[in-house]
Amino acid sequence: MTVQALSTAADYIKAPLLYKGKVRELYDLGEHYLIVVTDRISAFDYVLDPAVPQKGNVLNRLSAFWFEQTADIQPNHVVHTDVDLLGDLITEPELLRNRIMVTKKAERIDIECVVRGYITGNGWRQYAKTSAINGIELPAGLRKNERFPEPLFTPAAKNDVGHDEDIPFERMQELIGAELAEELRDRSIKLYEFARGYCEERGIILADCKFEFGLIDGKVILIDEIFTPDASRFWAKENYAYDIEIDSMDKEPVRTYLLGSDWDQNSKPAPLPVEVVDETTRRYLNIYECLTGKSL
Repeated sequence: MTVQALSTAADYIKAPLLYKGKVRELYDLGEHYLIVVTDRISAFDYVLDPAVPQKGNVLNRLSAFWFEQTADIQPNHVVHTDVDLLGDLITEPELLRNRIMVTKKAERIDIECVVRGYITGNGWRQYAKTSAINGIELPAGLRKNERFPEPLFTPAAKNDVGHDEDIPFERMQELIGAELAEELRDRSIKLYEFARGYCEERGIILADCKFEFGLIDGKVILIDEIFTPDASRFWAKENYAYDIEIDSMDKEPVRTYLLGSDWDQNSKPAPLPVEVVDETTRRYLNIYECLTGKSL
């Protein structure tokens, strides 16, 4: 790939860095936050080398696209995504073009709101062991990748270090209050159902997804990212089948490579091969084009 990957933005921003996540960096602009989406990629809790060109571009543009599509359903934190409006706060605007999002400051609710339309991934693993997902008892005999009659809401308590913790809905009610928990559940399912219908029209299955919400003046607002390949599981309709590992439209080439390598899973993996990085870039560009009808 000839496009340069962005591993960090800190050298190009004249604002305090508040938080550096696996992919995103959060800066303080006073009244607002500045979120920069880098090309860093993580798998199995490790940030890998090298970064994947265009990944951050795709993630930020997709989030912006979906925030706009769903604004009438659910208010969100976006103020704008125009790097030129930041003036001399950005020393290299072309490097950060399409990678930034200026947002309202919300008080984060420390719950990851997960909606599952199909029994797969961690949900399938829970069911295979306990016949339940997050404490929700399910019928016997479900098959891997089967579609639920109705979407399943399976929250997790957020941990800034380590894995988020899957919790029953009743525990979510204890943590944040019954009324707010029910509101977040209902809003999450409504968002999922909207996006699932949109995706189906484009030959894509939205298997599951996750949301984060915050509060501004006591009102619920959607934050972080939405319906990106890092926060959702997309399948091409032609690949759908029961009882198999369906090749998802995201960083699957990275996971497949690592699991098939001699990596010991206890230390940071060696740098990814060029062909794995290139294929991952292709995957991200492809899902963007499939969802938006536009090419980067």
